[in-house]
Amino acid sequence: MNKPPATAKPPHASLLLDDQLCFALYSTGLALNKVYRKLLSKLGLTYPQYLAMMVLWERDGITVSEIGERLFLDSATLTPLLKRLEVAGLLTRTRAASDERQVIIELSKSGRALKAKAQSVPTGVSCAVEGCSLEQLTLLKTQLETLRTRLMRDA
Repeated sequence: MNKPPATAKPPHASLLLDDQLCFALYSTGLALNKVYRKLLSKLGLTYPQYLAMMVLWERDGITVSEIGERLFLDSATLTPLLKRLEVAGLLTRTRAASDERQVIIELSKSGRALKAKAQSVPTGVSCAVEGCSLEQLTLLKTQLETLRTRLMRDA
């Protein structure tokens, strides 16, 4: 039977903050959100609004539930966000003729035009992670997506 090296941590769960995966993800998310906040302020968007707009720039004219599935958000969280984007003149919300329970979200002319201005955001984020290669970032993204998939099974 193989014994772990004497320097290995014991197998019991640690309650040290710096040993927690959740804290590493949380604090990294906070740092990333600060970078995005600075970049998105020029567009007048919050980070969650930016995510919703990216979904619509990929595929316009979809339902609230489709946007929610893509962003892992429920309609109670998403609806107020979409209402604020509508007030800002970036999209419209209309009830589907075939099923009034469904709300169709479509970009306005201003919402479509904002996409060109948003082209600078990914470049700004890339500059913020200077020193990380494209390969490192791609691997990290893949690992995070795999982790999310595994966590969603148990959520």
